[in-house]
Amino acid sequence: MQPSLGAKIGEGATAEVYAWAPGRVLKLFRAGTPHHISLHEARMTRAVFAAGGLAPEVFEEVMVEGRAGLVMARLEGPTLMQVTKSKAVSYAQAGVLLAEGLHAVHQAPPPPDVPVLRDYMAGSLRRARGTLSTPVAAGVLALIDRLSPRDGLCHGDPNPGNMILTTEGPRLIDWIAAMRAPAALDLASAHVMLTELAPHMADDPERPRAVNAALQAAYAGLSGTSPAALAASVEPYLPVVRALVLLGGAVPAQDARLRQRLAADFPA
Repeated sequence: MQPSLGAKIGEGATAEVYAWAPGRVLKLFRAGTPHHISLHEARMTRAVFAAGGLAPEVFEEVMVEGRAGLVMARLEGPTLMQVTKSKAVSYAQAGVLLAEGLHAVHQAPPPPDVPVLRDYMAGSLRRARGTLSTPVAAGVLALIDRLSPRDGLCHGDPNPGNMILTTEGPRLIDWIAAMRAPAALDLASAHVMLTELAPHMADDPERPRAVNAALQAAYAGLSGTSPAALAASVEPYLPVVRALVLLGGAVPAQDARLRQRLAADFPA
């Protein structure tokens, strides 16, 4: 017999998380969410977990009241965003924790089931046909082709809300945007989310900016790269990330800002 929903633990743009069986949670996708999204997230999370990554274990896929759900291991602990907002950790410490987590992800071999950046972008453009203008869509793909990105594992959405501080160490959730790309893509994702989008939604606009500054500086140290060289490697991927965020539809309140940025990135 299928367990019943327990207390709600959290929620995001596409899903809610509930207590399920002992030691497990149910990530229940919102009504109307295309089923391919839950299937893709299950596949990506399983692939990263099997490769020894920082992802939680996925046990099964279920349907609850017509909604798709993923039963996963329960990760006990606060999110990095929660402890940063409460000032239990400083902004600098939060940036270092996120940098260390991302560096660990980037050191892991990418599972073969995870799509490469070019294919991920092309698929996103097909599913969200018409979201980007033709010049911008063509410009993004041409930019990726010029960059010829290396093949490494990226989380795809590395923000403080997606890191849980467990007693065994930090873990990352929401692997739906996982892809094979250089570390610069994840660092660009963090930059866009924390400096271009989050300040317009946060109670303290300086918090996400400070976390990003600490993250980029700490990652430069971990990777043995100068801050200037790291910033130069991240810069070309910023337009790619802006396009991915807009195609994903996760922050509709920021659509106009993203479109303005992309129009400047890829002038007609």
